[in-house]
Amino acid sequence: MTDLEVIEICAGAGGQALGLERSGFEHALAVELDPSACATLRANRPAWKVAEGDVADREVWEPEAYAGVDLLAGGVPCPPFTVAGRQLGATDERDLFAWAVELCGRLRPRALLLENVRGLSMARFGAYRQHVLDRLRELGYVPGWRLLNASDFGVPQLRPRSVLVALRPEDAPWFRWPAPSAVSPPSVGEAIGDLMGARGWPGTARWARRARTIAPTIVGGSKKHGGADLGPTRAKRAWAELGVDGLGLADEPPGPGADPALIPRLTCEMVVRLQGWQDEWGWEFTGRKTARYRQVGNAFPPPVAEAVGGAIRRALRHDGDPYPLTDESVHLHDPVFAVLRARDAFLTAAQIAAAVRAETAARGMPGAALSRPAVLRRLEDLSRDFHVETASSRAGLAYRLGEFRAFLGQVDHVRHEQFSSARATIS
Repeated sequence: MTDLEVIEICAGAGGQALGLERSGFEHALAVELDPSACATLRANRPAWKVAEGDVADREVWEPEAYAGVDLLAGGVPCPPFTVAGRQLGATDERDLFAWAVELCGRLRPRALLLENVRGLSMARFGAYRQHVLDRLRELGYVPGWRLLNASDFGVPQLRPRSVLVALRPEDAPWFRWPAPSAVSPPSVGEAIGDLMGARGWPGTARWARRARTIAPTIVGGSKKHGGADLGPTRAKRAWAELGVDGLGLADEPPGPGADPALIPRLTCEMVVRLQGWQDEWGWEFTGRKTARYRQVGNAFPPPVAEAVGGAIRRALRHDGDPYPLTDESVHLHDPVFAVLRARDAFLTAAQIAAAVRAETAARGMPGAALSRPAVLRRLEDLSRDFHVETASSRAGLAYRLGEFRAFLGQVDHVRHEQFSSARATIS
């Protein structure tokens, strides 16, 4: 059934798109910056409308033209939040997460789906996450976060992703996060052993026995940093334990004359399998090897997108029995942020700590109280995503919460200049 429509921003090469299609959503529009990824989308789904360019540029697409769409979805850029990066968050010119949330006020979709890296779930971004939840509630949605592992949905790699889903109150009681599959994912050797031995390499069986666990998270990388390899040093060590050379990709599997004890490299076709694509889907990636690898490595695994998309579809169709809504606001992603947001006044670290103790006790969470040093650390993180004003007082330095630094669609935001100057290396 494809009676529900989706607008997908930052669509990449189609991981989320394919999963949503398989769960019953029809694409009204897919927006993507990277020309190679756009070529892949057009090659595989010629009937789809694909808009190429900066998703925040009104000359690329007009959001209001799609008002009332069933689902707004996207895999917005992850570098602002990745552990391997600088974690600039709201001050990174590639950050579009908060802007995508603001789109809900313009499109008024029935549901929102955004996914990003695990780093977004860390304490560093507690205030960012809480701002997003609070903003969605202001816009009239019922939001929720989950950390989903791709391996729980049949994908042969761990790949944890922070997933945000928000629905209107009339649909939210029917939403349930998808349950993990009852079947364990295949090991790397089981998943790609046939591809590794496709040219008759005599070491295939021995290698497959060594590659007996699932893969570490595949890192697609960016245009800013290097070519096609399997990630930072820690990831390469994990690949080495599986008998894989992570320093690059091969053009083809090892042949019959290759050393049986060789530590082989993966091919793009192998990475496609490890990201959850099935051969029978016939999805082809366009471009040269590095471009193809980035498209695959940065994708949201289709089986995970299909599972979440199916859960959203069931909620929009009101399938099954509704459940009472749970109030996730009981959980404070950043209690310091919550205190400062509720009080338009300058507070010292000691006053903030006391207010946090009172607030968490009122919510039945006395263990969540913070010490003064912990408050100062939170304030340091907070100041990276929000303007934090300071003033001297007799009790010491005092703090007041200012504006959110993130790009929300402002025509005069510094993001535009930074994005323009760095566009050639943004992916």
